Amino acid sequence: MSSDHLSKELLDDVVNSISNKKGVYSMVLSVEHGSRGFTYTQSGGLMENDSSYFIASVTKLYMTVIVMTLIKSGELKLEDSISQYLPSGQVKEINVYKGVDYSSAITIRHLISNTSGIPDYFFHKNEKGNTFADDLLLGHDISWDQDKTIEYVKKLKPKFPPGKKGKAAYSDTNY
Repeated sequence: MSSDHLSKELLDDVVNSISNKKGVYSMVLSVEHGSRGFTYTQSGGLMENDSSYFIASVTKLYMTVIVMTLIKSGELKLEDSISQYLPSGQVKEINVYKGVDYSSAITIRHLISNTSGIPDYFFHKNEKGNTFADDLLLGHDISWDQDKTIEYVKKLKPKFPPGKKGKAAYSDTNY
C-alpha cells in the first residue's frame, strides 16, 4: 500500500481491529510520513497515546543492527574478543565455568547469538525468590549501569563455556 492511501479512517480501523483481538490488551500505532507531513498516533486497549511501557527485548534488535553495521564498516569483527572493548576488570571472571575462567574467550558472536554462557541477570531469582523482571512488573524500577550488571553477573553460575557446540541460552546480560 502506498502512503497515498493512508488515512485517519483506515488507520483507526487497523487500531480497532488489532486492539479487539483476543490476547491484545494494549497497543499504540504511530505513523509518520516525513515528505508529506502525515502524522498519526492512536492507542487501543488499556494504553493511552502517551503511556509509558516496557519495551523488553526490542532493543536487542537495534543493538544487533548497530553491531552488524560496525562489522560491515570494518570497525568490528564477530570473532573479536569482548576484552578488546571492555576494561579487563569487567571481563575477568564473567564466565567461570567449573573452575575455569573462559571470560577472555567470549566474542561478539557469542554475545549476539546467546552462546556466551553468561547468565541472565534480569531473570535470575534473587535471595527473595523474585527476578528483577518480577520487581519491574510490580513497578519497582531501578537503574542498572554496566558496572553494576557485570558485578552482579559475576556472582551467578554460568550456563556453559562460550561457544559450546549445541548450547545457547537467552541472556539479557549479553546485550
